[in-house]
Amino acid sequence: MDLGPLLQTNDTKILFVIADGLGGLDVDGRGTELEAARTPHLDSLAREGTTGLMVPVAPGITPGSGPGHLGLFGFDPLEHNIGRGVLAALGINFDLQSGDVAARGNFCTVDDHAVVTDRRAGRISSDRGAELVRKLAQISIEGAEIFVEPVKEHRFLLVIRAEQLGADIADTDPQKTGVEPLPARARDEKSERTAQIVGEFIAKAREILASEHPANMVLLRGFAKRPSLPTMQERYGLRSCALAGYPMYRGIARLLGMDVIECGPDLESEVDALHKRWGDHDYFFLHYKPTDSRGEDGAFDAKVQAIEELDRMMPKILKNQPDVVVVTGDHSTPSLLKSHSWHPVPVLLSARTCRRDAVETFGETACIRGGLSQFLAKELMTLALAHANRLRKFGA
Repeated sequence: MDLGPLLQTNDTKILFVIADGLGGLDVDGRGTELEAARTPHLDSLAREGTTGLMVPVAPGITPGSGPGHLGLFGFDPLEHNIGRGVLAALGINFDLQSGDVAARGNFCTVDDHAVVTDRRAGRISSDRGAELVRKLAQISIEGAEIFVEPVKEHRFLLVIRAEQLGADIADTDPQKTGVEPLPARARDEKSERTAQIVGEFIAKAREILASEHPANMVLLRGFAKRPSLPTMQERYGLRSCALAGYPMYRGIARLLGMDVIECGPDLESEVDALHKRWGDHDYFFLHYKPTDSRGEDGAFDAKVQAIEELDRMMPKILKNQPDVVVVTGDHSTPSLLKSHSWHPVPVLLSARTCRRDAVETFGETACIRGGLSQFLAKELMTLALAHANRLRKFGA
């Protein structure tokens, strides 16, 4: 729906607190990680507001972080499928040109039989990742410019620049261990040359990394070219601000025209930056990564602790009393599965205009009974705008 005719401006403030991978599953009768955590501040917000469960993309579909966040910002992920490579490039401010093909890279560990034993190479340090990137940056391929840039820890960016490249390339990351990396396979004719270049890059990278440990191979995914999307200002009339330490989330914010604020990777620095810029913006996206990382590690108790850390920070996060507060995640990452999952994500919305429901605590089981019921993530922005009194009446 085109909201343009309904939009109206005022001085209200909207805050989205996104705990990446927030949703979980019960483990040994303890409840989910969110339910096992002690969260008095989030529980209070849930009691004062209204809650529900949010489907990131569609029922049964497991989303990547890109689709998960696009839905949060009101863009249908099924209509706007943005490759992870583009988000990685924008996240580190790489000058991505219109014909470039970008991919997100992981350093990984393979055994003597080329079987992946660790998709993240033990989460090597960012310094070590940058050191290995400098080695890969020496790779040259005839007829193409190759750019390799460090992102964070085991992650890096690969950009290929050449004439008439297609970007429809299957991921080489098998998304699991115990198997070999997949070949770079073109899914249409115009991407065949790109696949050949990628294959040559991977072969040379493996030679360079052969003596390294644990990062002795690379996995690539999210091949894409930069798309054109309306900004948050154009779509919603909002002066928007993003506070995120991880480059990928900064990338999606830049793609949507948000003002990406320089801040460290820790929550404390993000919150300090939030308050410094409070008077400059109408909408704030505050990203919290540890919930997702601990879920992917399969560390139930560590994810519980990450949720409790977020809860302890909530009074400081809410110091300036935003008019609308949303707390949710971009997807579920149950530690039981050690991966993203299709399960709906708990969401709470707190505003003066909320109809309170009967929910007393913030958790998956309680939110099933919430007043928001179950809805698609792409509908969340409209709800937030309405509670901020930023939408006029529709029709006569």
